Amino acid sequence: MGWSSWSLIRGKPTEENIKAQADALIANHLRELGYRYINVDDGWTDGFDDHGIPKPKLASFPDGMDGMAKYMHAQGLKFGIYLNPGIPEKLLKQNSPIEGTTAHIADITDTTQLGSTRLGAYRIDFSKPAAAAYIRSQVAQFDRWGVDFIKMDFVGPGGGRSPSDNREELRQWHAALAHASHPIWLELSNYLSIDQAPLWRATSNGWRIENDIECYGACDTSPDPTIHGNLTLWSKVVVRFADVVRWIPYAGPGSEAGGGWNDLDTLELGNGDRDGITPAERQSMFTLWAVSCAPLFLGSDLTKMDAGDLALISNREIIAVDQAGVSARPLDIQHLRNKPQQAWLTTYPDGSAVLALFNLDQASAEIKLSWHEVDSLRDTHFADGAPPTLHDLITAADVASRPDGLTLTLDAHASRIFRIAARR
Repeated sequence: MGWSSWSLIRGKPTEENIKAQADALIANHLRELGYRYINVDDGWTDGFDDHGIPKPKLASFPDGMDGMAKYMHAQGLKFGIYLNPGIPEKLLKQNSPIEGTTAHIADITDTTQLGSTRLGAYRIDFSKPAAAAYIRSQVAQFDRWGVDFIKMDFVGPGGGRSPSDNREELRQWHAALAHASHPIWLELSNYLSIDQAPLWRATSNGWRIENDIECYGACDTSPDPTIHGNLTLWSKVVVRFADVVRWIPYAGPGSEAGGGWNDLDTLELGNGDRDGITPAERQSMFTLWAVSCAPLFLGSDLTKMDAGDLALISNREIIAVDQAGVSARPLDIQHLRNKPQQAWLTTYPDGSAVLALFNLDQASAEIKLSWHEVDSLRDTHFADGAPPTLHDLITAADVASRPDGLTLTLDAHASRIFRIAARR
């Protein structure tokens, strides 16, 4: 949970604008709710040091990355940076010696294969012993700086401009991070291949399951002042309802096989109309992220916080659903098949559940649930005895249900989320 710079700042982060967001996060009382990571995305680097390790752009970050980490840690926050896999062409040309070895960057570079799904990098050849040493030297430097989070972008196989294979590189990063002096979260991007989901789970803490959520050209260049500069569009949000479903089995806490979370990308919430989506769509977005137990990284300008958005992202009960780490799954309700209305259910060991209802249609629609059908789908016991109690997590009000089920109407793109307790 926290804030990431890309949606708002793109490739122009500075010490000043990053600290301003950190200060605003605290001023809006988000830190005490768990929003603690401040992540600098692309644009912080200025080439490589004498050992081929990325170095900060001191014109933008005069205190360096270690200074940024100290600033965040002093305020009870965590600090993250952005990287790409592989060997960039500029680094190969520099051909730095690799710390602790007699080898140079060229000695570990395979120029016959791409090093990331972003053009301009070559693959690291891990048949060369110095290759693993190079990864360890990077981790050691980031560890010294106090980095708490690394976003590794353009990892393949997955999305991006070109195919690449970074599987062994991820194994090496995982092994090196295990020896850091403090935990460093590793998040993979973007649009990772589900064919390798077990590997992402074994080597990282989270992985993007979709392309970027920002609307880019549709918003950046629009002459319409109501659209220009917006963060996202509903069409960017709604595709995640379908795409996250096949990833659900891989999300969960750590085990011998690893652990991690499905990353739906940043939450474009906080700036009201400038979010680019309606209030109903914002609630549906936050609800989907929460029931999916996805990372909750805000992409908005926290210095211009909208009161309604702030109330939504500050909802302790919905945050608790996200942080409980038990992902919801859509219910295969017979009469909802092939319709744009959905019911997602999370069940917990104590017999309680969280039910999220979504209307993805362009018009209002009625949703009906039979407790008997829900019981048959998930082995719950809501139809036993008295009707279950429903607690609305948005309004904090209790909602009456009938013995046979629940019926309600949702506006276009709207949602409801309830905590359910069976009554015997």
